[in-house]
Amino acid sequence: MRNSLRIGIALVFILWIGSTLTANSQGSNAVFVDKQGVLRWQKDKTEANFFGVNYTVPFAYGYRSHKAIGIDIEKAIDQDVYHMARLGFNAFRVHVWDTEISDSLGNLLENEHLRLFDYLIYKLKERNIKILITPIAFWGPGYPEPDYKTGGFSSIYNKQQAVTEEAAFQAQERYLTQFFEHVNPYTKVSYQNDPDVIAAEVNNEPHHTGPKARATEYVNRMVKAIRGTDWTKPIFYNISESPRYADAVANANIDGVSFQWYPTGLVANRTLQGNYLPHVDRYSIPFDTIPAFAGKARMVYEFDAGDIASPTMYPAMSRSFRDAGFQWATQFAYDPMATAYANTEYQTHYVNLAYTPEKAISLLIASKAFQKLPRLKNYGTYPADSVFDVFHVSHRQQLSEMNTPQEFYYANTTSTRPTNLNKLERLAGVGYSPVVRYGGRGAYFLDKLENGVWRLEVMPDAIPVTDPFAKASPQKEVVRIQWRAHTMQVRLPELGDAFTVEALNEGNRYSTRASQGSITIQPGTYLLIRSGKRYKRSQSSLHNLQLSEFVAPQPQSPEPTVYHQPKQEVTANKSLSISAVIACIDPGDKVTLLMNNFSGVWKTIDMQEKVAYTWQAEVPVDILTPGLVQYRILVQKGQNDFTTYPGGHKGNPHAWDYTQQDYWQMRVAAENSALELFNAAYDRNLTVYPNLWRSEERQLITIQTPGQMALKLSRPNLKEGEPIIAWQHFVGSKLQNRRAELADFKRIIVKARTENKVPLQMKVTLVSKDAAAYSATVELKQQLQEIEIPLESLQPDSFILLPRPYPGFHPFRLKSASAGQFDLSQVEKIEVSIGEGIAPAAYGQPYTFEVASIWLGR
Repeated sequence: MRNSLRIGIALVFILWIGSTLTANSQGSNAVFVDKQGVLRWQKDKTEANFFGVNYTVPFAYGYRSHKAIGIDIEKAIDQDVYHMARLGFNAFRVHVWDTEISDSLGNLLENEHLRLFDYLIYKLKERNIKILITPIAFWGPGYPEPDYKTGGFSSIYNKQQAVTEEAAFQAQERYLTQFFEHVNPYTKVSYQNDPDVIAAEVNNEPHHTGPKARATEYVNRMVKAIRGTDWTKPIFYNISESPRYADAVANANIDGVSFQWYPTGLVANRTLQGNYLPHVDRYSIPFDTIPAFAGKARMVYEFDAGDIASPTMYPAMSRSFRDAGFQWATQFAYDPMATAYANTEYQTHYVNLAYTPEKAISLLIASKAFQKLPRLKNYGTYPADSVFDVFHVSHRQQLSEMNTPQEFYYANTTSTRPTNLNKLERLAGVGYSPVVRYGGRGAYFLDKLENGVWRLEVMPDAIPVTDPFAKASPQKEVVRIQWRAHTMQVRLPELGDAFTVEALNEGNRYSTRASQGSITIQPGTYLLIRSGKRYKRSQSSLHNLQLSEFVAPQPQSPEPTVYHQPKQEVTANKSLSISAVIACIDPGDKVTLLMNNFSGVWKTIDMQEKVAYTWQAEVPVDILTPGLVQYRILVQKGQNDFTTYPGGHKGNPHAWDYTQQDYWQMRVAAENSALELFNAAYDRNLTVYPNLWRSEERQLITIQTPGQMALKLSRPNLKEGEPIIAWQHFVGSKLQNRRAELADFKRIIVKARTENKVPLQMKVTLVSKDAAAYSATVELKQQLQEIEIPLESLQPDSFILLPRPYPGFHPFRLKSASAGQFDLSQVEKIEVSIGEGIAPAAYGQPYTFEVASIWLGR
């Protein structure tokens, strides 16, 4: 009897332990994938949507760069994660550099990189940011510096070998087992038992080759290794990196599939200019005919609009993601604050709250859109989809915004009025709005704590120094931070016109009282309290933030810096303003424009600060005679401290021994002269399709006319990709610099030829700011000709979406549904192409064409 009782008690205990373990295991699973492939919350079965960023500081260059400049990496993580929370993200993903935390056999190394990754997870959890782990990256940690061997298995097996060779399989299985059994020393639990680690993606961008059955076997074995650690959370696998293997992936034992999107290509080495919203009109998925795909959840592990400075792209991408059914999207990659001054980590990507305030606020708006927009809902074709739900994007205004009764966000100056000012609880913006008028160049946030009490956070000014997407170096600053007080007017009825301001952040003792809603404010966090309101500071946190928190970088240098983009050509005898963005100028400093033409006219013109950091001078008409004008900007600090730009040369340019000869210059066009749109000798920032990089495919050649050149493009055949050769060039600034004359131009002239014996049809297309295209076709012969096209003959057409996106299965062309009458003043780009009209039977032949110049005639 006693033994039976003991056995009964033991059985009950075992059952209790088992049920407890099961409950704990399920309790750590925040989400699951239902039979329809929808990611849902366990707690209430509603849809689960996650939006955020990749961030790489524990690994590779992110780690090395912080060490190189003596940054405390844990403190850097604390600061960057604060900004992620400040921007409202609820998702984090990164491809773990397995090569830094494994040996050649796949054994996990408990080292500094893994510790910092665990610390990052710990800090993300404090902000309620959910984590998706991609444990295998496949590559070395060198980029952007030279790569080097680490001893990890990814140093032995390349991306192709890793998914085909048995020894590589075994190393990865061993690594995945140990990785997912690893206990985070900060959270004291494994990733499986951490409820904020919600899913895993097996690896980053696998490149499959060989039999499809082997690919499916690889996926299943990696999934089995992960599941063997008692992992019960969703597992994703990339389906878009190797499109030919999509069915092999879909048929594997996975819960979801992962995608990426770089709609404007990567590494242009310059800021791309023009309207790229058509590039993100929709996200095409070519795999939805695979039966097994239907039951898989969809995530975007990486996305960005590479080389784009505009604050419009992210919300539009969110819209298209939701239309395509995605429930996870993480931008690649958020720039660490410590190195964002130089944008060295990934030159083609650039977003950070302090250094790119407009883009950062647009990413906040994109996060809100991803959370709010219904899955699978379509909002039409551009430009109709520029307004979607409570969101709006505008290329012309360089603006994205969200406007609900409770929340109002804008990424640039806006005239939009809040939906309901009396119900407003949260606001973030850059520039002016009907609620906040701020003269600084940083982002600001207003959060309601209770009636009559708001928290204000103001970031320091971000001032451009040079093109952030050009070749990068830690020694080259691309954005300068400056701390400066500015006037801010806050128009919130419940605060009134005479609210008080009390500093919150550490070391900030500033206080003041508003007059007619206006205050002078410096960077920091503050309480705004209605006059006569008694407020007890019982509340210490809000929206995963501590009220007194504030994180912002200090300036890299106190020296002046001048950022100026010269006009290439202007109209003679017309008034002209020249402006520059200048940082680190103190009251009493002097800025002067030194200008001369080659007819012996010299001018010294004082520049004035019209708005914060933007200095301007009005150029007298008498120097703007036809010909060439050259000029410099002189910054004088004190009696004998002179710096001359371009070049930032020290010394007085009027001194007899000043030898520097750097100038900006611009052409002054004579009356009734042509307007050049393209000159092969000078215009190099073209986007070409296909990516013709071999010497025999893309050449800059001389022609018979002295001093002139031609761009020559060739393909051995038109069999691969689209049967076309094309290039695009941004001409918007050239047109706007001579906008007073545009109505006088009646024709476009193209100087071009082909080497083909049979004449070729070449299409010339002009694309407007609103993505409306108008084209005409001309015939090219072997003789170089000047071919005229009457502007009135241009007809509505489609245009090519260049640069081509990655992955490359997205739409190739776009035709605006709302193209009106052609208006030259609205043109931004010119596109030149051959291929249309060529019969498929002739695709196997070589094709070539040369363009020397394109201009507008009267």
